[in-house]
Amino acid sequence: MRFLKMGGIDSSVVEDARKGCVFVYPTDTIYGIGCNALLDDAVKKVFCAKARDESCALSVIAPSFEWISKHCDVDMDVVRKYLPGSYTLIVRKRDEGFLKRVCGGKGTLGVRIIEHPIMGFFEMADVPFVTTSVNVSGDAPVCDVSLIPDGIMRFVDVVIDDGVIEGKASTIVDLSDGGEKVIGR
Repeated sequence: MRFLKMGGIDSSVVEDARKGCVFVYPTDTIYGIGCNALLDDAVKKVFCAKARDESCALSVIAPSFEWISKHCDVDMDVVRKYLPGSYTLIVRKRDEGFLKRVCGGKGTLGVRIIEHPIMGFFEMADVPFVTTSVNVSGDAPVCDVSLIPDGIMRFVDVVIDDGVIEGKASTIVDLSDGGEKVIGR
């Protein structure tokens, strides 16, 4: 397992992301756990780490607005109203089978573009990256990497430490039916 400070991200870490390593990383809200969303085996590890039922959808951090426009059926002006920022937007996927494991088999996808320096890492990796809070499903999210439960850590390959994050989970906005329904968290 590798522990890095925010400034310690280099091209080898980006390559680890592309290859399917499971990461703990800071966001503009709370610490996240995730991996390359295109790699089903890595996604399965995230579900296992969280002890989460695979029928429950996960969200992704999109590497760019262009990625969202290409893979999601959504009004990009509305997307830009919320992102980057502390929102998760529920949108319809253009291809029902795309990211099927991430989406719990549903035709929708939660997408984020975060407002945090770590976003540069996701842009360099240029893949959608699973994002979900670091916690066992149903427990409170972790705000300090030193408090991550051992049961989660055994699935993690890389931890990017940005100190204590005193945030809260992102606000969910459902755009999947053409409207803007704020669900909250």
